[in-house]
Amino acid sequence: MSAMLLRAVLFSLCLCQPAHACRTALVLAMDVSQSVDPGEFRLQIDGLAAALRDPEIAEILVRDRVALSVTQWSGVDSQEVSLDWTQMFSTGHVQLFADAVQRLPRAFVMSNTAPAEALDHALGHFDTGPDCQRRIIDMSGDGTPNAGGEVNRLRRTAERAGVTVNGLAIEGLGRAITNFYERNVITGDGFVETARGHRDYARAIRRKILREISSVFG
Repeated sequence: MSAMLLRAVLFSLCLCQPAHACRTALVLAMDVSQSVDPGEFRLQIDGLAAALRDPEIAEILVRDRVALSVTQWSGVDSQEVSLDWTQMFSTGHVQLFADAVQRLPRAFVMSNTAPAEALDHALGHFDTGPDCQRRIIDMSGDGTPNAGGEVNRLRRTAERAGVTVNGLAIEGLGRAITNFYERNVITGDGFVETARGHRDYARAIRRKILREISSVFG
């Protein structure tokens, strides 16, 4: 099944479902800047799809009627909603969404790294989503900014709006990206998960999503 057809099926399923309480709306914002080569992009796509298919994660997604959306980002004018809001009403929804993730084409190539604009885009995307108890942005990236505005300003905007921003830092050596996300990207109630290279992305994204959707209120 093509990515376009999968997206159409997901959309039609959403239209047919009655309104249900949604605990969490989660934007999965993926860095596809020029520092991410084709193999590393594939590792991210496959890792995210595998995490969503994980039985423990899938069970929580359905139980809490979690709404998911995937965006891709890189430079100042390079942000895309790759998979629009889809609420998880059944394991079938989760499987279809994971299949659509795994078939996503890369949105941008040879572009800079502008996390401020990516965060601004993700914040605006909640305006088109379901009314959920929590709103979370899952920002992943393997570099620090080389274009765009001030990330701290958007982080403060997120905090004022009651949106949690978490980070997934894909490191080579050291903690430079982790430190950047901790100091500039995540909100006061957020956290950073560190992947040791793109090959560690699957483990890190599974752990991160599980932590995001399992957290307790209060």
